[in-house]
Amino acid sequence: MAKRYHCPVEYAVDVIGGKWRPVILAHLKEGVHRYGELRRRMPDVSEKMLTQRLRELEADGLILRHDHGTTPPHVEYRLTEEGLSLAPVLQALYDWGAARAARTGTTIEETA
Repeated sequence: MAKRYHCPVEYAVDVIGGKWRPVILAHLKEGVHRYGELRRRMPDVSEKMLTQRLRELEADGLILRHDHGTTPPHVEYRLTEEGLSLAPVLQALYDWGAARAARTGTTIEETA
């Protein structure tokens, strides 16, 4: 039986919720990234957690994984059309987070 939702926000949070999924999506909103680039941009996420979240996002149809089939591995991730439809939501979260950090004096250490 399909899961029942009682509010669109409940459904949205179920799809993109958690600590790392929105962060991965926000980085991929900027463009295509290799696995190592995502790891550098997210230094506090474990390799296991990042791999799990990437697989979940791929299964949910929000990202595409492209394996170039080379040695060493060259794997890239990008947003699907469905993932790209989240861009305004992700930008709103980014803007709110930046403004909230400024209001509270919280330091954001962005990595490139």
